[in-house]
Amino acid sequence: MRKVLVATDKPFAKTASDQIREIFDQAGYQCNFLEKYGDQQNFVQAVADAEAIIIRSDIVDDELMAAAPNLKIVVRAGAGYDNVDLKAATARDVVVMNTPGQNSNAVAELAFGMMLYQIRNRFSGGSGTELMGKTLGIHGYGNIGKHVGRIAKGFGMTVYAYHHNPARNAEIEQDGISPVNSPEELYKKCQYISLNIPAREQNKKIINKDLLGLMPENAMLVNTARKEVICEDSLKQIFAERKDFSYVSDLAPGNAAELAEYANRMFFPPKKMGAQTAEANINAGLAAARQIIAFFKDNDIRFKVN
Repeated sequence: MRKVLVATDKPFAKTASDQIREIFDQAGYQCNFLEKYGDQQNFVQAVADAEAIIIRSDIVDDELMAAAPNLKIVVRAGAGYDNVDLKAATARDVVVMNTPGQNSNAVAELAFGMMLYQIRNRFSGGSGTELMGKTLGIHGYGNIGKHVGRIAKGFGMTVYAYHHNPARNAEIEQDGISPVNSPEELYKKCQYISLNIPAREQNKKIINKDLLGLMPENAMLVNTARKEVICEDSLKQIFAERKDFSYVSDLAPGNAAELAEYANRMFFPPKKMGAQTAEANINAGLAAARQIIAFFKDNDIRFKVN
C-alpha cells in the first residue's frame, strides 16, 4: 500500500482534506495528515515511511528528504515551489511537482482588489480614480497572467503583455491582448504593471529603478509574484523620487520598515494571501492528490519542476 503524507502547517480547508482523503482511499493508498505541526522537526519525524508528500508553503529540504528513504515524489499544492530544495530532490531521485493553474484566478482577482483599494483612497471616502481607460501591462503571461488579462478587459483597460518566450505572442494576441517585445517597452507604455513571474534565479531583482522609472505618471506596480523579483533598494529609490508611484503586493517587501514613510502609497497584508480562497484551496489539494496517483500508476511527470 502506497503511503502519502499531507503535511500542512497551515491546513487545507476541511472540504479539501476530506476529498483528498477520499481520492487516496479509492486508489487504495494510505493517507496521513500532519497539520499545524509548528516546529520543522515534527515534520521531519513524520516522513519516515512516506513515499509521497503533499505540502503547501511547508519546507522540504535535504534534511527532511534524508529522513524519508522511501520518498519518490513531493507535490506543492500551488504554483510557487521555492520552498522545496530542487537540487537536493534531484540528487535523491525525488520528483517535485507543482499544481499550475489551480489558484490562478484567485491570485488575479486579488491583484484587482488591491488596485481598487489603492486607487479609491483605501475606501476612506475621498475621491479616487477608475481603471477604465487605463493601461495595464502583464509581465509574465502564464496561467495567472491570462486571468489578469481577462479581468482587465472586463474593466475596459487597454492591456499589453510581455513574455520572455516570443512564441507566446500568438497566444497573447488570440486572447485580445497586445504583445510587446521587451520589459522596457511594457513599462514605458503602461500605468499599471502586474508582476506574474516566478522567483527563478534569472528573475531575482530584475524589477529595478531603470524599469520602474520608465512608467507613465501615476504609476502602480502590482506584485502577486514573489518579493525576490524586486530590487528593494530600487523600490525605495523610486518611492523617494516619484511622488506619483505606488506599490501594492500580497506580501511585505523585505525592507518594509524602511518604506514606512510611504505607507499611504503602499499596501500589503500581514501574510501572503494570493491563493487564499476556498476554491483555490480545494482545487490545488485535489490536483496534488491526482498527480501523485498518476505518477505512480502511469509515470506521469507532466508537472515535474526539477
